[in-house]
Amino acid sequence: MKIRVLFVCLGNICRSPMAEAVFQQLVNEAGLETEIEVDSAGTSSWHVGEPAHPGTRKILARNGISYSGTSRSIDRAELSDDHTYVIAMDESNERQIKSLSQKHDRVFRLLEFSTQTAGRDVPDPYYSGDFDLVYTLVEDACRGLLKAIKDWEGI
Repeated sequence: MKIRVLFVCLGNICRSPMAEAVFQQLVNEAGLETEIEVDSAGTSSWHVGEPAHPGTRKILARNGISYSGTSRSIDRAELSDDHTYVIAMDESNERQIKSLSQKHDRVFRLLEFSTQTAGRDVPDPYYSGDFDLVYTLVEDACRGLLKAIKDWEGI
C-alpha cells in the first residue's frame, strides 16, 4: 500500500499546496513516486475549487516546480488511513486535524522536520505576502520530512 502524505493549512491555497508541490518534486527526484502519494487540503472550505494563490504559483514556477491543483477541504475519512502522514502548517491546523481524528501518532507540524526552525509554525503568506520566506521554510522542512519517512518506512 502506498504511503500517503497530506499537507494541511487553513485555506489550501498558499502553504499546503506549496508544500505538496515541493514534496512531490523531492519524491520524484528520489524515484519514490510509486511508493509515496502526495496531496494537500484545507481545514476550511473558503477557497474550495480555487487554484493556488498567485504568490504560491509564482514562487513555485521561479523554482522550476509545476503545480495545477485546486483547493479542497480535508475529509475526516482520510485521517483514519494507517498509511497517511498528516502534516499541518501551524498549531491551529494541527489542533483542528486532531479534533477530527483519533489517530494522532502520524500528525505533525511541518517545521518539526526543519533543520533551521524546528517546532514553529509556517507563517501564512496570505496575510504577510512573504512567499519567499515560506518557500525557504517549506523546502528545508520537506527535505527533512522525506528523510524521516524514508527512515520510518524503510524505503
